[in-house]
Amino acid sequence: MPLPVLERAASEMSNWSDAQGRPSGMGVMEMSHRSSAFTAIVQHAERTLRGLLAVPEHFKILFMQGGGLAQNAIVPMNLCGLPGAGLAAADFVVTGSWSQKSLQEATKYCSAQSAASSADGSFHRIPDPAAWQLRSDARYVHVCSNETIHGVEFHSLPDLAALGSKAPLVIDFSSHVASRPVDWSKVGLAFAGAQKNLGPAGLTLVVVREDLLGHALDICPSAMDYTKVAANASLYNTPPTFGIYMASLVFDWLVAQGGVKAIELRNIEKAALLFQTIDGSDLYFNPVDAGCRSRMNVPFFLREPALEAAFLQGAQEAGLLQLKGHKSVGGLRASIYNAMPLEGVQALVAYMRSFERTRA
Repeated sequence: MPLPVLERAASEMSNWSDAQGRPSGMGVMEMSHRSSAFTAIVQHAERTLRGLLAVPEHFKILFMQGGGLAQNAIVPMNLCGLPGAGLAAADFVVTGSWSQKSLQEATKYCSAQSAASSADGSFHRIPDPAAWQLRSDARYVHVCSNETIHGVEFHSLPDLAALGSKAPLVIDFSSHVASRPVDWSKVGLAFAGAQKNLGPAGLTLVVVREDLLGHALDICPSAMDYTKVAANASLYNTPPTFGIYMASLVFDWLVAQGGVKAIELRNIEKAALLFQTIDGSDLYFNPVDAGCRSRMNVPFFLREPALEAAFLQGAQEAGLLQLKGHKSVGGLRASIYNAMPLEGVQALVAYMRSFERTRA
């Protein structure tokens, strides 16, 4: 989280003020979600995010709960209903752990298949779109546009129409949302857990094209039905009010930084510095193909694994935290989300170089 956002939230914790600076006498967590005060917050959040991400007017912006894992079920429940009988088809491009989870969850609600997978290459690349096995009757095609665990990112979204598919593209952009512009002409639906780049855990963002509403399965719970959530401006049920408020502050912070295009330039600079350090080292390496390396999540490994514990201990002593890689792949991982300043990456790089020199 950006420090100015945390400081603003702290100052308003017990007494939120409106846009004119008028105190409400209560904190956001104390508000009714149907009050005029909270309505102002959620409307500002939607309006600001629409401008930041350049979301077209024919897309609905929804603030929901459940995180990305829940959306793995909510998406097929919303897109795989009428028309027709039997299980609807949905295709998945599996490029890491999260898209793999998405495929597995969707099999409960539709005829889900892997149209392409890079599992045979240990998820170090993105399968060539020309080789994707897309079905003509698929209701949607799913990709995780940034895989946090394996550090694989789509630097440009696939053009399904050019691949001969009429299905809408669904993207899980949880871990790089608002870090780069989105080409909405290629997207039918995008979802993101807020806890990487937008705010605290508990809030989920869904951006869905209007023509995809109204296709929910009968079993879809009403609070998870995009049509109902959209019709009620994200207030069908009690939403994660404090999460929406915090995200709204993050959106304001992003505007103050110059918007998404400006933050993308910073992310490019941060990632380039870290990858240059890794690639120029005899101790560290990153196995991901250079053309699809993530700017947000940088996994790296030591050529001498026995030094890993010493590396992590020294990093902690230097104030560099949470560098241990995911338990499923091991190694190390630096997550350099929007709120991480360049100075943080510079501090990590300085430590990495010092550690390598002392262990040479």
